[in-house]
Amino acid sequence: MSEHLDVLVIGAGLSGIGAAHRLQQSCPWASYAIVESRDAIGGTWDLFRYPGIRSDSDMYTLGYEFRPWDGAKSIADGDSIRQYIVDTAVEAGIDRRIRFGHRVVSMSWSSDEALWHVTAHRADTDEAVEFTCGFVFSCTGYYRYDRGYTPAFEGTDQFGGQLVHPQHWPDDLDVTGKQVVVIGSGATAITLVPALAGAAAHVTMLQRSPTWVVSMPSHSAVANRLRRLLPRRWADPAIRWINVLASQGSYFLSRRWPALVRRGLRKGLERDLPPGYDIDTHFTPRYDPWDQRLCVASDGDLFAALRNGSASVMTDEVDTFTATGLRLASGTEVDADVVVTATGLDMLFIGGIEVTVDGQVVDPASRLLYKGMMVEGVPNLAVAIGYANASWTLKADLTSQYVCRLLDHMRSTGARQCTPVNRSAHRVDGSVLGLSSGYLQRAADRMPRQGSTFPWKVHQSYLRDHRALKRSALTDDAMVFSNPRR
Repeated sequence: MSEHLDVLVIGAGLSGIGAAHRLQQSCPWASYAIVESRDAIGGTWDLFRYPGIRSDSDMYTLGYEFRPWDGAKSIADGDSIRQYIVDTAVEAGIDRRIRFGHRVVSMSWSSDEALWHVTAHRADTDEAVEFTCGFVFSCTGYYRYDRGYTPAFEGTDQFGGQLVHPQHWPDDLDVTGKQVVVIGSGATAITLVPALAGAAAHVTMLQRSPTWVVSMPSHSAVANRLRRLLPRRWADPAIRWINVLASQGSYFLSRRWPALVRRGLRKGLERDLPPGYDIDTHFTPRYDPWDQRLCVASDGDLFAALRNGSASVMTDEVDTFTATGLRLASGTEVDADVVVTATGLDMLFIGGIEVTVDGQVVDPASRLLYKGMMVEGVPNLAVAIGYANASWTLKADLTSQYVCRLLDHMRSTGARQCTPVNRSAHRVDGSVLGLSSGYLQRAADRMPRQGSTFPWKVHQSYLRDHRALKRSALTDDAMVFSNPRR
């Protein structure tokens, strides 16, 4: 037996709950369900439980437009974000539409039927479950949930301490009084180091190369003032747009005048780090700001740990693990009781689901992305991919609203199929997320690409996308509506 739905949403994280809310709000006629591979709401914010986990975007834009964040902190902890997502789902009754423990393994489109045939594995019964639906909205994020990325370090088998990846943090791990080494310099490492430094004997952040790090207050003075002065119905949109414009302005200033931004970041580091600190070695990357995502030190916590001596930074490479720690490429020996490999994510497009269209297997890496949300030549499938240079939710929510517009348009015109077709754009090098980060480079052969011209070129601009996805016509040269109801 199979269950039929108008829309199947894959994933019950931040994007999936937001998508469901938009469907209920804008397409009340549509039957839908959410399939979630795990047994809880929250996605990333339920999976990651490492110490200090928090947002690295402001919550006024990471939160939903339809349910503005009302927490005290602009940079919020992971538990608060997870609870916010859960509360959003429960208040709207979305939690009753979720099929937990259902991992989608394949989906096949039939043009004759104008239907997706979706197969999921049900964890509690170890059986296959079938769905049919007119539209699939994938809100799975872009990385593997079952494992993170860890390089093939030499000598890990002889290490006598504990080796941990942040994606699978043990509940019983106690670092009190221990020597801890965190390998990595990205957002996870920047968060972990100060969180562990309070209990550990010492925490060393070991990085191959530096990352741009900026101190940001966890409370927004502007937001707090606007909420005191204005009614919430005015204050919330104002706060959201102020933060949108600030983040977009920072990004485009970095792209246009990188040397100017580098100087500004350098001055901030000189203020936050101890006098005489070797900024050139440990905090001056080889790349320009926003070639990779800026890392946020909430309330300058990382710099505070460096100033008080509870943490330190080493810029070197791992030669091999030893019985008591690590030997570096420089020959330096580093003692460690616990080594945390904050070495990144393992990318996976739409959860690694096998996709076929009329019997032909779809290779995502050979396709372009239409408006950053639909795969070239694949009908009735949208993908929530957030911004790399701003809050994830900003783009995910624009995509959700666009999907609702598509569904209403097809219902009113009688079309059963919408397919993005590339007639002119050329494939270009570079990630659709527009960054040079290692985790994106490693996944280049598994992810869709972008084209040379709009709507196949991804601009990483909320202002452009706001116009393109909310204000512009649904019909263009690339979007083909077909397969009318008989």
